[in-house]
Amino acid sequence: MTLKLLLIEDDAQTADYVRRGLVELGHVSDHAATGIDGLTAAIVGRYDAIILDRNLPELDGLSVLKALRAKGDRTPVLLLSALGQVDDKIAGLQAGSDDYLAKPFSFGELVARLEAIVRRHSDTDTTQGTRQTGSLTLDLLGRTAMRNGRRIELLNKEYQLLDYLTRHAGQVVTRTMLIEAIWDYNFDPGTNVVDVHVSRLRAKIDGPDDSPMIRTVRGSGYRLDAV
Repeated sequence: MTLKLLLIEDDAQTADYVRRGLVELGHVSDHAATGIDGLTAAIVGRYDAIILDRNLPELDGLSVLKALRAKGDRTPVLLLSALGQVDDKIAGLQAGSDDYLAKPFSFGELVARLEAIVRRHSDTDTTQGTRQTGSLTLDLLGRTAMRNGRRIELLNKEYQLLDYLTRHAGQVVTRTMLIEAIWDYNFDPGTNVVDVHVSRLRAKIDGPDDSPMIRTVRGSGYRLDAV
């Protein structure tokens, strides 16, 4: 299992140690050294999991975590901290982390915990058969959606598009990413096929009294907000 990971850690020695180990295992790891840079990377990028240090400059780890969860971002987060008391762990879990690892830690345990939260995150949707994003419920078996009690019938590409957006809720996804994932092109076909399908999907999921869910991020792409 090759994972794309975001490491938010201000200690250069720890960051280098973890990144080198992850790369040796075949994973892809981006790095941010401050809370602000880490939050920005998490919002703009798409990751299988985030390794987040609790004590960060500019914006602490718990604030980063709460900001991501408030945006509806469900990316699994492993929180690292030198604070290892029970109350510290409870605070981290209540803020929205999927697991908590106290420093100092062994790299082997970090990887095991990381793979476990990614696996749990993947299994949850499969077991329940639905994915909840704000007021929207995606039926993974029936390939339909519900919003505020209203059933939404989806065509095949519309379902694939909504499935992708809900899996990356709160994150900006580019047109190129959507073209590759849904239309299986590894090049820009030079058409507005993505914009047309997004427009049709918006018309279906946004009722007269609903807040818009799919936001256009000018110059970047789209973001599905949990509203």
